[in-house]
This record gives sequence, structure tokens and C-alpha cells, in this order.
Amino acid sequence: MAANASVPKRDRGLRFRGHSSLLAALRRSLERRTLPGTVLLHGPAGCGKQALAQWIARASLCSAGEAPCGECRDCRLASGLKHPDVHWHFPLPRPKGATSPGKMEDALEAARHERLAELRADPRRPAADDQVRGIYFAAVGAIRKQAHRRPATSDHQTFIVGDAEHLVPQESSPEAANALLKLLEEPPGPCRFILTSSMPDSLLETIRSRALPIRVPPLPAEVVAAFLVEECGSEPGVADSAAALSQGSIGAALRLLDPESGLSQARARALALLRAATGRENRTYGHALEFGSGGARALLALLSAVQLWIRDLAAVCLGQERHVVNVDQLPFLRRTARDLRLQPERACAAIGHVEEARALAAGNVNPQLFVSAMLLDLRATLGGAA
Repeated sequence: MAANASVPKRDRGLRFRGHSSLLAALRRSLERRTLPGTVLLHGPAGCGKQALAQWIARASLCSAGEAPCGECRDCRLASGLKHPDVHWHFPLPRPKGATSPGKMEDALEAARHERLAELRADPRRPAADDQVRGIYFAAVGAIRKQAHRRPATSDHQTFIVGDAEHLVPQESSPEAANALLKLLEEPPGPCRFILTSSMPDSLLETIRSRALPIRVPPLPAEVVAAFLVEECGSEPGVADSAAALSQGSIGAALRLLDPESGLSQARARALALLRAATGRENRTYGHALEFGSGGARALLALLSAVQLWIRDLAAVCLGQERHVVNVDQLPFLRRTARDLRLQPERACAAIGHVEEARALAAGNVNPQLFVSAMLLDLRATLGGAA
């Protein structure tokens, strides 16, 4: 594959795709020992940030001339998520019944190891996307305890904190983020910290200022499609369709292959909301009542999908169909664009209304309230009431 042309052949079995120029730059930095102890990999969800973090961990442990070799003991252990000096933390559902800090930490560690076991069995298996997740203060406590221990077999430990934006909102305070900040400021031993985030602006500014930001761009659609064919056995046509909808995200493409996944359902539900907002029949409150009275944060993916549908609608209105992501719904988008005669400023205002709903969802406001308000605003802005 062209995107992997400069990646050593022995690296290709490690399930890492694309970003060849970025890998080359990181490899040079590791060889020269110029890569800072804390880096922040940021970019769209599913574009390979977690895989890149794992690659950096392997490369920093490997003693081969062109690391990571994929063959030495350190590479094999790290690739199998079993290396004692590589510690991967990520958002998890809040444990039930954990009534003390100690029990909370133990329950989170048990859940983390359970998830790691799932990934060892099937690295492509996405996490369930129907639960609210966070990186809790107790999880940072576990990182801090481990950081105070000496490396088991290497000269340093690597801590990967995936989706680090979840450090802030889960307890309505920046406790977890501040605890991590103290660790970044004064690491107790030889440690490397790799943070990943799809929303780096939501991290504390003090955390961002202590990390080298490295942007990880979306993958080309052909790289995503090739992954689905080669790693998942997808039919080429199905893979091409999922890759086109994924916006350069292997993680999203994997979910889109499954019509029952949360992302597939969010996409379908978002389309239903757009139809409700642009149709002549006003069923705003009926649609709002279809949502429960709780679990608002779990609707963030749905609201992102609504914004994408509005963006696609605007692209059609402007005659820019080559930029449409949801190409399978072009007939509906064309018909709706013709009926609405949508202007760019109205599309921007509509996306702003959804962004307001996202802020309310992040604050765990009753979904029925903000969905009904959003639909009313969208109808007034887009012209669905006409």
C-alpha cells in the first residue's frame, strides 16, 4: 500500500496503518533522543492515535537498529499488550458499588485489565459505545502509584492516557486532570507520558502546555478500505462504502460495518431528526419523547451525527457534492436542499443550535428538554415549518 511504502516490512504485522511520514519523523526523534517525555497526539476520533501511541511505546523499548522491529522480546510483549513497563489507561464506565477511593481504584483496574484482555483476543473489537465513560481521579491515582515504582525490565515506563479529554467532565471538577498535571510536572521516575485526544481544547491549558502537540490527520479512505478488506474480510464494495462514511477513521468504519452498533444507530437516528426538522409535519415533541429522561452524555455521538448531516445538506445546497460524506443519501439531501433553498448562514446557525445541544448534553441536562429545543430551533432556522 502506498501509504505504508516507507514503513519497514517487519512493522506491518503490528496492525498500524498509514501516517508513514509521521512515523519516520518520530523514529528519527527517538533515535536522537529528542522526543520530549510528554506528548499529546491529537486529531479526529479513530484516526490512529491510540495505535500510534502504542507504536511509540514499542519503538522506545526496542533495541533494534530500526525500531520497532516486531521481533525482539520487548516488541512482542508490547504488541501483545503484556509489557510490564507499558501502561495503557482509557475511559471506562463508572463502577457500581465502589463506595470508597480504594474500592473505586480496584474496580477501575479490574475493568481496565478486562478490557485489555478483550483487545488481546481481538484488537479490532471496539468498546461498547452506549455507556458514559470517564478517566476518574482513582485511575490517575493508580497511574501515580505505578509511576513511583521502578521499571520492571526497561530503563523507563510508558504511560498512555487515551482520550484524555475525559479527565475533566466526569465528576464536575478538574480533580483528575489536576492530579495528572502534578504527575507530568514532577514525574517520580524515568517515565514517558503519551496523551491522546480528539478534543484537545477541552484539556486543561496547563496540561497542554507541558506536552508536545503532534497532530494525527485522518487516514485516506483507501487506507481505511484496505484495512477492512485485509483485516476484517469485508467485501470491497462494503469496505469502500464504510470507508467513505468513516471520514478517515478505522474505528468509525469498524462500527459502521455493524448496523447494530451505536455509531450506525446514531447515524440513522440523526437522519430521522434531520427529517423531522426539515419536514412539513411538526412532530418535535413526539421525537423528543422518544428519548429517555437521563443519559444525556451518551447522546454526544448522535449530536455529532446531526451536525454532519446538516453539513452535508449545506454542501449540496452550495453545489459541492464532492464534499458530502453521507453519499448514500444524496437523493434525500438534493430534494431537501431544493425545497429549503438553504443559505450558508442558515446552515451555520443550524450547526450552532446543535452545538448548544451538545453543551447541554455534556452537562447531563434532560435529553427530552434539549432535543425538543434543538428541533424547534432547527425547524425555524432551516425552514422546516414552512
